[in-house]
Amino acid sequence: MESVKQTQKKYGSRAIWFAIAVGFVFFLAGYKPIGKGLVLGTIFSVINFVLIGQALPLRIGHTKGKTFFVSLGSIFCRYVLMAIPLVVAVKFEQIDLVGAVVGLFMIQFVILADHVFKLVSSKR
Repeated sequence: MESVKQTQKKYGSRAIWFAIAVGFVFFLAGYKPIGKGLVLGTIFSVINFVLIGQALPLRIGHTKGKTFFVSLGSIFCRYVLMAIPLVVAVKFEQIDLVGAVVGLFMIQFVILADHVFKLVSSKR
């Protein structure tokens, strides 16, 4: 469980810092809604990533049926959580929808970039 927390902290902090940096660049360039959407989506992406790790132990040691319903409930709750920045972006002009969508995928982008960087650096 400790390795899961370390992985969450590593990728979550990188995603947040990258989103803040890119959001700040958009903010300075005059695209405030895009920056706000990116940061908002990233925050919810990190929360989702943490909840995935918290739900892992709930699936162990239960019957097949209970594990199925716990997994299904976890997925449903996380989808509802991920819908929040999308609804906010649709309702308010101050937050860009595309920025929020990109922010929701920020954890995946950071993980992919980390693996690509390790692959490229290992070939040298």
